Amino acid sequence: MAETIDVTKRKTGRLIGGIIAAAVVVIVALSAFTTVDAGHSGVVLTFGEVSPVVLGEGLHVKIPFIQQVIQIDNRVLKAEVDCSSASKDLQTVSSTIALNYRVRNEASAKIYKEVGPAYESVIINPAIQECVKAVTAKYTAEQLITDRQIISDQMKELLNEKISGYGLELQIFNIISFEFTAEYNAAIEAKQTAQQNALKAEQDLQRIKVEAEQTVAKAEAEAEAYRLKSEQITPQMIAMEYIDKWDGKLPAVAGGDSSSMLIDISDIIKEMEAKDSSSAAPRVSAPAAQTVVSEESAEGEE
Repeated sequence: MAETIDVTKRKTGRLIGGIIAAAVVVIVALSAFTTVDAGHSGVVLTFGEVSPVVLGEGLHVKIPFIQQVIQIDNRVLKAEVDCSSASKDLQTVSSTIALNYRVRNEASAKIYKEVGPAYESVIINPAIQECVKAVTAKYTAEQLITDRQIISDQMKELLNEKISGYGLELQIFNIISFEFTAEYNAAIEAKQTAQQNALKAEQDLQRIKVEAEQTVAKAEAEAEAYRLKSEQITPQMIAMEYIDKWDGKLPAVAGGDSSSMLIDISDIIKEMEAKDSSSAAPRVSAPAAQTVVSEESAEGEE
């Protein structure tokens, strides 16, 4: 009976040992494989030492318990930093910088070995602060607004020089905002108001000048018209007008002591005849002088 129990115990022990061995084999087998995710690269550590070989995406074999694979994200990442700097004219400038960058695949082992996984806080952020301060100090506050694209390009170029040596590649650089002190903003607003008022005054002056020139031109045109009309009025025209409108009747004029009124156009007619002597047109004749006597004078004579 005792022997039977011993045999059973030995069989049970062998079974448990086999199960444990199988489990160890399975664990070791699974530990020999590793997977690198899409957009990542694998940095191999052998007893903590960084291997220069970088694993690509997919399934890979490693030595269990000896080698370890650290994944580095090679996708495009975003960093946003708030900066404070001073312009060339000593104005305080607060800016927000946003950029997109990535870790080059072949540089994954180097950046992990030299910087570690916190490369954004160690490399990116301080470099942005330094580049913003260096470029901003070259321009006045007004130029920071008017030449924003030029300043952005200079910051991007300088930042790329600083981080490219670590295996970081700058993709996009954006200046989200430039903010100045309240006093400077008030000064800018006052300057713009003054410029607008000056422009309005200049436009009003130009309008007044144009209106004055129009008035002068109109007066000159009217004066010229009057001059031409006055040159066209001649004694002959007056005589012709008189003859055309004369109805053949002598005017009757009565007055106190005035005894008569004399109307004589003979001189005008003679002058017309002298000018038109070569013309075959008939001569115009009219009564030389007519004396109109008042009724009171006539009665006196009787």
